[in-house]
Amino acid sequence: MFSSLRIRNYRYYFAGQVVSNTGTWMQRIAQDWLVLSLTGSPFAVGITTAMQFLPMLLLGLWGGVLADRLPKRRLLIATQGVMGLLAAGLAVLTVTGTVTAGYVYVFALLLGLVTVVDNPTRQAFVSEMVPAKDLSNAVSLNAANFQTARLVGPAVAGLLIAAVGSGWAFAVNALSFAAVIGGMLAMRESELRPVEPVARRGGQLREGLRYVRERPELLWPMVLAGFIGTFGFNFPTLLSGFAYDTFKVGAGEYGLLNTAMAVGSLAGALLAARRGAPRLRRLVGAALAFGALEVLAAFAPGYWTFALLLTLTGVFGLTFNTSVNSALQLATEPAMRGRVMGLLVLVFTGGTPIGAPIVGWVTDVYGPRVGLLACGLVSAAAAGTVAVVLARAAGLKVRVDLHPGAGGRVVTVVPRTLPKDDLVAAC
Repeated sequence: MFSSLRIRNYRYYFAGQVVSNTGTWMQRIAQDWLVLSLTGSPFAVGITTAMQFLPMLLLGLWGGVLADRLPKRRLLIATQGVMGLLAAGLAVLTVTGTVTAGYVYVFALLLGLVTVVDNPTRQAFVSEMVPAKDLSNAVSLNAANFQTARLVGPAVAGLLIAAVGSGWAFAVNALSFAAVIGGMLAMRESELRPVEPVARRGGQLREGLRYVRERPELLWPMVLAGFIGTFGFNFPTLLSGFAYDTFKVGAGEYGLLNTAMAVGSLAGALLAARRGAPRLRRLVGAALAFGALEVLAAFAPGYWTFALLLTLTGVFGLTFNTSVNSALQLATEPAMRGRVMGLLVLVFTGGTPIGAPIVGWVTDVYGPRVGLLACGLVSAAAAGTVAVVLARAAGLKVRVDLHPGAGGRVVTVVPRTLPKDDLVAAC
């Protein structure tokens, strides 16, 4: 489960991310609380979120291009440093009492612009720290790291905000970036597996899109990630509706729903870390289970049943997330990895400004149950469609053997015709 931690450089990276991810979650909570306290408007909180995610939707592909053109370790040191300065600036404005909602919008937008470059670079940098056989494990441990911070960060932020105010939560986050930068500087360059930066030339963005379009093992998982990211992962909008409108519970119970989701996600990340390199059937199966569990949760009769289903949903949601990340990295040539990861980040998180308003409108008009039902049906339908497309492209079919014998399987996937080697191996 923790095999990647044997690698010295990855240990330094992982330790820095533990600190930084905790600080990031603290800032998320403090930022939302600050905007709400300044404006009294949940809509203003939504604007802040949109400002932070909009750059990814508009510029995400260019972030991947830069990740391929520049040395990734140096680029990450620069982006993490800028993020730390932005957190420090927001801390100063808040502690001195000069902050306004407008300032928070600007800082959220600037943070989003830096994230456009930082996110695909971080994704692609993992393959430079660990060998291919440990890549899936490292990606899963990164996800577990993030989910652990998701459990700890908001709790620490709540205590800090109550004691000394939001500004000091921003200050702690600013300091947390020192851990990441320190870990990067402490790495042994001789033990890295750096990819030669791609020389700058015209058409590199189109080259990346064409590269994905011509490879079914990249294209269809990317399409599925777009649907799941845009419509499946809209829990901030949905959970508040279930807490306040459907189950009539308070803030504590609402927080517990988020905790249940985080616990499931952490379990999914750790389980994924135990497995080897993912195949496409795993990520499609995880997406199908994720959508089906959302549909079941939409009909949950009570609060605790809903919380349990959320935990299971978190398990399969994170399994899909780590599987698609690992599968795409392993199937991509090193020189194209930044652009492919940039496109993945774009379709998975850049769709939030599109999907969130749609799901929010459905939830407002028809209620949280219908909103979650719609999300689950879209996710499951997308998974089923992609499964059929990949099976046909690879010349595969499902075989059912009611008498499999010792060690046999009742259901197996076998070639229908002469196999297409690359795609069959990926499936």
